[in-house]
Amino acid sequence: MVLSMTGFGKSTGSLQGRKVSVEIRSLNSKSLDLSFRIPNQYRELEPQMRNVLAEMLDRGKIDVIINLDNSGDSQQYVINKDLAASYYKDLLQVNEKINGQTEDYLSLILRMPDIFTNEKLELSTEEKEWLISLLKEACSNANEFRSREGVALQKEFEDRINEIHSLLKQIPQFEQERIDAIKERIKKGLEELAGTKYDANRLEQELIFYIEKLDISEEKMRLSNHLSYFMDTLKIKASGKKLGFITQEIGREINTLGSKSNHVEMQKLVVEMKDNLEKIKEQVLNTL
Repeated sequence: MVLSMTGFGKSTGSLQGRKVSVEIRSLNSKSLDLSFRIPNQYRELEPQMRNVLAEMLDRGKIDVIINLDNSGDSQQYVINKDLAASYYKDLLQVNEKINGQTEDYLSLILRMPDIFTNEKLELSTEEKEWLISLLKEACSNANEFRSREGVALQKEFEDRINEIHSLLKQIPQFEQERIDAIKERIKKGLEELAGTKYDANRLEQELIFYIEKLDISEEKMRLSNHLSYFMDTLKIKASGKKLGFITQEIGREINTLGSKSNHVEMQKLVVEMKDNLEKIKEQVLNTL
């Protein structure tokens, strides 16, 4: 079953006045490339999150975004009371020195630097488990997205491979014509050398050797086998890397066919094969 590396998954939940949303976005990559944008209080869970992502998403360039919305009794910021008292004392002393009027010191103090501090609450076991469950849910949703994209990828692969198969089946019709053309070209060359003595037996041997070098039976057989192997590999989960290796082998056989063709119509078929193979290679890069 083919899975795309492109995916998106989201999950949301609320616990103890905290509303959290987890988003996962993935693109193609040769390995697991993780990027986190999460609140500081959840940083301690990052190693556990990495394990979950590696297990559920395998590989890809994956962005994890966690948004936290505090409400109700969930207090994130507190007043630094000791600092506020120090500010108040300093303001009184300054006011006495300049003989100023009584001021609303509280409004001044609340605007002073560092008067508010971020209250770091220790995560409970319940909240840790809850957050990891949200991450797993987002991963599952991302995999569903990947699966839907994979259906389209698989159809694209099957259509392109079948097209290459079809082109390969058209090659034999030109093979005898190609050999006859080579023989005719050599015969014509000999006629132009009228009066020149040559060893007929040696010529026959050289002709056979030359034609054998242009034989493409093995290339056709190997290409057909590689195409079948590609189709079989499509049925295996997370086979993107293996598909990439198979396309390299397919490319080698197509290139050899092209170099041995020596026939206009065969070369046209080879060009069509290469065009289909390039489209396969583009999509294999996005296959898990």
